[in-house]
Order: sequence, then C-alpha cells, then structure tokens
Amino acid sequence: MKIDLVGPSYPFRGGISHYTTLLFQHLKTTHETQFYAFKRQYPRFLYPGKTDRDESQSPLRDAEAQTLLDSVNPLSWLHVATKIVRDKPDITIFPWWVVFWALPFSAIILLLRLFSRTKILFICHNFMEHEKNHLKFLISRWVLSRGDYFIVHSEEEKERLIRATGKEEVMVNFHPTYDIFNPGEIQQSEARENLALTEDNIILFFGFVREYKGLQYLLEAMPLILENIDARLIIAGEFWEDKTPYLELIEKLDIGNKVTIHDRYILNEEIPHIFYASDIVVLPYTSVTGSGLVQLAFGFNKPVVVSRIGALSEVVRDKKTGFLVKPKDPQEIAAAVIGFFEDRDKESITASIKAEREHYSWNNIVKSIEDFGHSEKAAI
Repeated sequence: MKIDLVGPSYPFRGGISHYTTLLFQHLKTTHETQFYAFKRQYPRFLYPGKTDRDESQSPLRDAEAQTLLDSVNPLSWLHVATKIVRDKPDITIFPWWVVFWALPFSAIILLLRLFSRTKILFICHNFMEHEKNHLKFLISRWVLSRGDYFIVHSEEEKERLIRATGKEEVMVNFHPTYDIFNPGEIQQSEARENLALTEDNIILFFGFVREYKGLQYLLEAMPLILENIDARLIIAGEFWEDKTPYLELIEKLDIGNKVTIHDRYILNEEIPHIFYASDIVVLPYTSVTGSGLVQLAFGFNKPVVVSRIGALSEVVRDKKTGFLVKPKDPQEIAAAVIGFFEDRDKESITASIKAEREHYSWNNIVKSIEDFGHSEKAAI
C-alpha cells in the first residue's frame, strides 16, 4: 500500500512530533511511505513556550522526512499537495490536535479531492483542544468532516467524533508505548545520584504545565503524603502559564524543601535519568482525550496515578498498572501514592505493565491503517 503522511517531526519538540515520526518509521517498514513534515509549525508569537525547536543532542528524527510545509505560507501547501498528487497514495494521513492547522490542512485536502483519488485519514489526538470554545468546535467539525477514516485514542473520543461529524469509519487505538527513550541500562541509584536526590521515595509530574494538567491537586496532596512517608516531588516540564500561583501554593503548604522544579523542556537525553530516578508518575488531569505521558511512563515500567476520566481510565488498570483517582481530589491522590509506597509491590506492577504492552503496540495502529486501505480497495 502507498501511504503519505503529513505532520511535525524534527526539528520540532513535543509528543505529536515524536508520535508522527515513530508512526512513519513503523509504516515504512512494510509500506511505500512518504513523510511531508513541517519547516514551520507556528508564528513565534503564537507558541506559548520558549521555543518549539528541539534542542536535544539526540533528537528523534528521520532522514527521509521532507521538511516542506510552512503553516503560514500557502505556496508550501500547494507544494505538498502537488507532491502527494504525484505520489498517488492509497491513503494520506493527517494528525489533528489544534485548530491552527485548519487552513493548511483543509487547503491541501481540497486540492487532493480535486486532483487525487487518495483517501484521507485523520489521527485525532484531540477532537477539541483543551482550551475549548464554540468557534474551535465548529472549525474542528468543519475540517474533520472532510476525512474518510479516523483513528482516535479513546472510546469517549470516538463517540464525540461520531456525534460531531456523523462519520462512522472510526477506529480506537490506544496511544502506543514510548519505549524508544528507554535505553535499559541505567540503575535507579545512578539516576538519583545524577539528579542529587537523597529521598527513598520519588514522585514525578512530567510534561508541560498547563491548567488542565491538575498540578495544583498534586501539590495539595503532598502534605498528606509527607505525613506518612519521606518523599520528594519532581516537577519536570516547562510552565506554559504563570508559575507564580504554583510557587505561592508550595510556600503556603510549606513543602518547598520536598519539591524540585525543572521549569524547562526536558531534553531526550535527560528523560531516562528522570524516569529511572522516579518510583511513580502522577498525572492528575482535569480533562483529557489521550495521553502519551502514560505510555512514556509505561515505557519505563513505571506505574501511574491518573484521574478517572477519558482515555486514562481506559488504559490504566486500577491497582494493576497504576491507580485511578477522582479528578481534583488531593485526598485520593495522596491515598494512592501512600498505598503504593507502603505496599511496595513493585515487581507485580512492573510485570503487569510489561504484560499490557502488546495492547499499546505501534503495530496495532499500522494494522488499523492497513484495514482502512484494504476496505477501500475492496469497495473499488
């Protein structure tokens, strides 16, 4: 099957860039695949972080990716569409997660509808952004209604997509595991020494800090945790909003001596030490469709504490691969963390996480794409 893929890759940072690059690498092992990547994702003033460029010494990149698409240059949209028309792919894949891509993606798809027989597959990381409004909903519905096939990462998102667009060709594939960052050769003691950690119990909050990530509820849980165990919380990720309220909360709770903050994008080469040093990853989201961070934690065989919402409740087996808690509930977060450290049944949880990995294989997504392609060929 011939497949074309459009989306971000190196030199851009973040989970969508990693996801799209890894998808390309798995697709091209069995299919004739072209990857048209971004050379500019956003105008600088629209990006909430310090930069969207990946400064890792070991970035996730693929030499075959063609960096052609400029999100604000219509000539580049025409260029990419022309390349795809000439490729004559069976399926063209677009990731969807923010409405900023509405114009370039819809323009390319319009040209493909006019001059190509390719089918359009959207991989919907989010049907709607976390910062929702009615206009964003209308734009998302308008763009996605131009798709033929869809892959989503939760049953909840599937239902939302079908209600909004009326489209029925939707498959659920849970977010694949990110084990590519796990070199498998670092001892926890070595990782902790590297980070100058002295506590026996390390809790990790990882990723960009935004309101919906629920960090405040983890901070509010820390005094309860510290009453029972000696622990340290590592907050590793760039703040995409004002850090002051979090710092004030830390001071109010008097937990500053047990919280370490790395307010920056965590480079690829730093990820192994941070995860190996940690015992458990807490992701107390207040809204979510899917999360690559759960699968990043699973890639290091680390259990997670997550809110009982969306895809999180579908991929985490309570008390087997992690712990499900009520959203916005510091008491439940604290109880889950304390229970994990007091039970210390790490071997059982690690075994459960390893056993679950096949459910989160990249091969599952490749197979779904193949199934869409084969169904189209049968129809023709």
